[in-house]
Amino acid sequence: MDTWLIILWFAVILISAFIEINTMDLTSVWFSIGALLAFIFAIIGFGWVTQLSVFLAVSVVLLLSVRPIAKNYFRTNIVSTNADRLVGKVAVCTKEIQPGERGQVKIDGQYWTAITPGDDTVLVDERVEILAIDGVKLIVVKP
Repeated sequence: MDTWLIILWFAVILISAFIEINTMDLTSVWFSIGALLAFIFAIIGFGWVTQLSVFLAVSVVLLLSVRPIAKNYFRTNIVSTNADRLVGKVAVCTKEIQPGERGQVKIDGQYWTAITPGDDTVLVDERVEILAIDGVKLIVVKP
């Protein structure tokens, strides 16, 4: 039994777990699991080639198969506001929108601050199409 291999795999477990705790990227954890299995194989007495093969195979398989599923499951930074339903709709300008300036539009009975990415001025009572939402501003263009 090679004691240095046992120490090596234990160190890989600790280092990859530490990296995962600090990054929370769901990448290093799979290497920690692979190193755990290689650690067990080292204790049992398998050779370094087998240990390395187990480490690489388990780590890569988990990284490529489980990580995408886990990333979707743990996705927490998406906040649904229902405001995205406004994209593509038509609003009416209630305060003139100059290029590079903020104006105002009304849609569904609500007033929104609006900007236009183009060089055209949007006049009061003109219809505009909503391209996107940037924070609390609508990005609009003339249809």
